[in-house]
Amino acid sequence: MQDLLFDFISKYISLTDDEKNAILSLDIFRSVKKGTILLKEGQKSKDSYFVLQGCIRTYYVVDSEEKTTAFYTEMDALTPPCVISKTPSEYYISCVEDTILTVSNSDMEVEVNSKFPKFDAMCKILSEELLAKQRIDFDAFKTSSPEQRYMNLIQNRPDLIQRVPQYQLASYLGIKPESLSRLRARITQKK
Repeated sequence: MQDLLFDFISKYISLTDDEKNAILSLDIFRSVKKGTILLKEGQKSKDSYFVLQGCIRTYYVVDSEEKTTAFYTEMDALTPPCVISKTPSEYYISCVEDTILTVSNSDMEVEVNSKFPKFDAMCKILSEELLAKQRIDFDAFKTSSPEQRYMNLIQNRPDLIQRVPQYQLASYLGIKPESLSRLRARITQKK
């Protein structure tokens, strides 16, 4: 587990043994079972997540129906907005698969960043990358049809097709499961 995290970090900064030990001393690694809800609507949290292995999703419940907004897989980070705003969460986070992740909180991050300033610089770079990616994803979603969204998913996140239940994929694409089945059939006929 730790090697996966250190390999990811090494793409941004090099770590000394002291820095690696500081990370390990935080006890941030968690193994979580499929179906576990990490955060519920209305719950307050200080936790941020980094997926080492597995898949988690964010979703809202609107009129008793789950509306999936994102999937996070290997090497994806998630800090729920409620952590920043210090308000109750507006959505849920749950594990789609058995998942290994790191769980940190703002207190830990302040401590590590004060001892090792290069972590702060790395976090800023990661935040900028994440913000840019989310903006691109949002714009693509708003400007494309359900079929285009599905084709983009196949092209950019093909692993999700096999890993995620169809009803969650359909919700993520903004359509009903029956519509996703018809869309898949239509695409298969075109080939």
